[in-house]
Amino acid sequence: MIGALRGTLAVLVLVLLAALSPARAEKPDEALDALLAKVRSEIPETCDKEDADTLVRILCTGTMRVGVRWNYPMFSTLVGDTDERIGYDTAVASAIAARLGVKTEWIHVRAATRISTLAEGGADVVIATMGHTKQRDGQTRYIRPHYYSSETIVVGARELDISSWDDIKGWRVCSTIGNHANSYLVTQDVRLMLFESAVRLPEALEDGTCRLASQDDSFFASFIAVPEFGDRFERKFGFHAVPWGMAVAQTGSDEFATALELISAIMHRDGEFLKIGIENSVFTGFLEEQHDKWQTPACVDSSAVTDASCVLPALDNTPLPTRFADEVNATVDWIKANLGLALELPMLTSVPAFELFTAGIVNSLILVIGALGATLGFSLVFGFFAVIPLRVSRFVTWGIVTTIQSSPVILTLVVAGTVATTIFTYSPAVALGSAIVALGLMNGANAGQAIGEAAESLQRDGQYGSGLNGALYGAAVRRSLTQILSFLTNAAKGTPIASFTGAPELLSALTDITSFSAGRGTMYTMVLIFYIAVVFLVVWACERVRTRLNKREEAQA
Repeated sequence: MIGALRGTLAVLVLVLLAALSPARAEKPDEALDALLAKVRSEIPETCDKEDADTLVRILCTGTMRVGVRWNYPMFSTLVGDTDERIGYDTAVASAIAARLGVKTEWIHVRAATRISTLAEGGADVVIATMGHTKQRDGQTRYIRPHYYSSETIVVGARELDISSWDDIKGWRVCSTIGNHANSYLVTQDVRLMLFESAVRLPEALEDGTCRLASQDDSFFASFIAVPEFGDRFERKFGFHAVPWGMAVAQTGSDEFATALELISAIMHRDGEFLKIGIENSVFTGFLEEQHDKWQTPACVDSSAVTDASCVLPALDNTPLPTRFADEVNATVDWIKANLGLALELPMLTSVPAFELFTAGIVNSLILVIGALGATLGFSLVFGFFAVIPLRVSRFVTWGIVTTIQSSPVILTLVVAGTVATTIFTYSPAVALGSAIVALGLMNGANAGQAIGEAAESLQRDGQYGSGLNGALYGAAVRRSLTQILSFLTNAAKGTPIASFTGAPELLSALTDITSFSAGRGTMYTMVLIFYIAVVFLVVWACERVRTRLNKREEAQA
């Protein structure tokens, strides 16, 4: 009797202890197996559903469409003329596809098209060296834990004595469209030259197009390791360490995102990411840290993929909003709701973009006014020397005019900018000044030629003697007034081209803004409207001047 009682009590104690004990934590492997089993059990009935999750579509078709960079050394590159790809990103994608039991289909994406490709349904997942930032969180869904991390670096020739932003204020830095670091670059008083592909950056450094280039350290590592490049160029300094994330569409991909999160946790825990990194010769410091973290008791269960102590936060590179950002956004929303126009006005909603925008407008007006003044001044100077009755004077003048007329506009601007930066330290003011001189020379030479030809015509008509006199010069200027005003208008029209030489006018400013924000169509439309208005104002002013001069001549007659 006593023995039976003891046995009963022991059973009750064990039951009580089991009830009070916490439930065993679910491992990510178990959670992944359960998720995949659930989804597969519903196939094929769910395959044709329009609202089926991305994971369903992948398992139904047996293909995972992966957005990858087409030529990013060590991360995603083609093997010869085949469709085979090698690199860390593509190896990661292949490992994930193997766990899902499907094959991969490579989708070509660039830095500027990674997010839009997902939004438009062109890929199931993007694994393409994409930094996870808070700004991008509103555009796509990132997978955590992150599969890699890198720092952005500035690279330049070894002989350049550069170690911080203070050393390169006003310099041009080459980068790629869509790079997350561009929003920070433009706040450091540097000018941007943008390329579609990162592969162009080392080439631009080598051929002298760029003095400095900015890109992920993971990208430049393969180039600096090559003696031909590494002997000439080096890392100057770094900034903005950012975790890289796989990304999926914001809607319709919940189960797929969960599967990727669990797979990522497993691959970090088991050292698979680290192994792939070593095999592809990428920097493995981050992968080693993550391998250790995901083996700790705090991060071993499936819930750790949403635990802030286990996963990294997105880099907060959101620009400071302007005081009137809320009003601008409300207006944009109203226009979209009532007029159906989708506008993007980042130049009015963030402080860095607004400062670039306002500075661009001011600099453009300075450039236009300066180009008009330089054109008028050079036209009078060239016209004066063309009228002087000395063969040497006329020969030299026509030689200079012909040389300028024969030179392409871009080349003249580049030469003027090069000469200016050789004499003076580069700055936005020097860039503007050289552009004003170049535009004035090009248009002033043509207007000066018109004055010289008018003087010759007047002398042939016998109205003036063969020598130089003020009356002849004044009459030649008046006769060529139409051409002078025409070239003044042409100078105003030509000012946007100065952006190609680094002059910080409006087109250049908006190019910088679009390097880290959306709304390219809206902003370039604004540039067009701005310059149409400027040219219209110049034409109107020229006509007013012409009318007044004609009235004055009629009154004197």
